[in-house]
Amino acid sequence: MVLFTREHFIASQRIFEGQIFNVRKDELKREDKVIHREVVEHNGGVVIACQPERGRILLIGQYRYAINEELIELPAGRVEKGEDRFLAAKRELTEETGFFANTWNELAHMYSAPGFCNELLSFYRATNLEYHGKKLDEDEETEVLDVSLEEAWSWVRSGKIRDAKTVAALGMLVHP
Repeated sequence: MVLFTREHFIASQRIFEGQIFNVRKDELKREDKVIHREVVEHNGGVVIACQPERGRILLIGQYRYAINEELIELPAGRVEKGEDRFLAAKRELTEETGFFANTWNELAHMYSAPGFCNELLSFYRATNLEYHGKKLDEDEETEVLDVSLEEAWSWVRSGKIRDAKTVAALGMLVHP
């Protein structure tokens, strides 16, 4: 198997610059072939498995414009450029649910779609909660749902939860 690595790199061109992500087109050479790869550049994100008590999980209902429907997800959000991932997780939890967690555990780190995107997601468990009030971004609206882990996992199996990062995190909690 021959891999395209940095040693095959010829050039890169930024073809889109946005507020949430950028897109670049890279040119790679192997033997006598020139190959193009389009890459979505993203600062990364955080996903919070917030547990008000053992066996329970906070989920949010949130409209997602790209698919024109409301999804049930774990609280999550984008890491700002230069922002510490753990601080981003704390910020996102309070913004989207109104809760502040006194106890945090790092669960995992994984790429969301490495075939075309460099977004790295960092997963955290948050417990020992205090309610401080939501601080949503101006374009956000969330409904907080407090459900059992068992019910949340049944929603994954039935297709009610279809968000990949949420499925991954719930799987870590239900099947550790």
